[in-house]
Amino acid sequence: MQYIDNILFVVLLVAGIGLFVKSLKEIYRNIKLGKEINRSDRRSERWATMTSVALGQSKMGARPIAGMLHVFVYVGFVIINIELLEIIVDGIFGTHRFLASVLGETLYKAFTATLEILALLVVIAVVIFFIRRNFYGVRRLTMKELFGWPKNDANWILVIEFALMAAFLTMNSADLLLQRAGVFPTHGYFPVSEAVFAPIMDWFSFGTPFLQFTERAAWWFHIGGIVFFMNYLYYSKHLHIIFAFPNTWYAKLQPKGELNNLESVTKEIKLMMDPNADPYAAPADADPNAVPEKFGANDIFDLNQVQLLNAYTCTECGRCTSVCPANITGKKLSPRKIMMDTRDRIEEVGRNINKNGKFVDDGKKLLDDHISREELRACTTCNACTEACPVLIDPLSIIVDLRRYMIMEESSMPHEWQLMLNNIENNAAPWQYNQNDRLNWAND
Repeated sequence: MQYIDNILFVVLLVAGIGLFVKSLKEIYRNIKLGKEINRSDRRSERWATMTSVALGQSKMGARPIAGMLHVFVYVGFVIINIELLEIIVDGIFGTHRFLASVLGETLYKAFTATLEILALLVVIAVVIFFIRRNFYGVRRLTMKELFGWPKNDANWILVIEFALMAAFLTMNSADLLLQRAGVFPTHGYFPVSEAVFAPIMDWFSFGTPFLQFTERAAWWFHIGGIVFFMNYLYYSKHLHIIFAFPNTWYAKLQPKGELNNLESVTKEIKLMMDPNADPYAAPADADPNAVPEKFGANDIFDLNQVQLLNAYTCTECGRCTSVCPANITGKKLSPRKIMMDTRDRIEEVGRNINKNGKFVDDGKKLLDDHISREELRACTTCNACTEACPVLIDPLSIIVDLRRYMIMEESSMPHEWQLMLNNIENNAAPWQYNQNDRLNWAND
């Protein structure tokens, strides 16, 4: 019977990891649909940023209470899953609490006690988050863009984390009572189970067979739940627990207010400023069959790979939207929705590729079909959204690229914008007066 359990465990583990790797490969393929961008500079600074922001959660302190609870969940969930090493060894070889023989009894007691305390903190945090998200009425958590699947997804994540921690504590409680009964050798220290859960089981006077069944059932539920959760990540906003690390490493290190220049426009300006240049001469390395470069973006293929990674990393927390002046004043723009819509379009294209073997034009674009022009025109480019994001996502870069396409490719803009741009082109200022009069204000 033991060998059957070991075989079933190996099958579950291999299938779960296989599906997870398949999902990651699909996401990687989707991200590669974007334009290449070189973010390999300033490597030491990038490592420091990733360590501070993704690992150290340095930006979560902007909202201290929510940030502290998030740290409980983050640290607790990550460290508790170090126990996966023990579960994997025990599952494959049929051992029981393998790490006790490796760490020694004193260190193993400290290890198991730490896990128990962290599990309790995770339970407390997810219960508070569930109440706060569903009953407290925080504006950024009750907005229209979260209706339906996004809200359900967030709740399912909290329920799954609660269930996994409950199974973990139940397993330890049953194990503790079986150790006291002499069924298992004495290993570890379980302060939470000993204080709360084990006395309840003991009060019901459950016999040894029931405790053995409970311990095994909780053990299987815990590892099965982790495998399920690992593969649920593909469909969930919780991908950020993985992608926060590469996302912060590849984050923009220039000042947030510095917008990138279009290379094609820069070349044109250099030609205009070079009296010896021939504007009609093709570059020596030009490809005669190349498609002319598009100004800005109207679909995900025109965005760069870091922007697509941003979309997958977004945890839909809404901190960006909560500080957006356009959204606060009642306009349609929500930076969170920009990221959600971008990810929806990436997934739509991904399903198209899965179905056809390659992308077949579906008559849809990111612009108009997912993100409206009204949203884009409402943006003031103040950068509040990029400053607020706890994992350095840059919604503004996507907004700017989509607006560049609207203006430079389609000349689609309000009349007031057109007048302003004409004035800048002709007068080097947004106002309609002679360049020689630009400094007259100083004499007033």
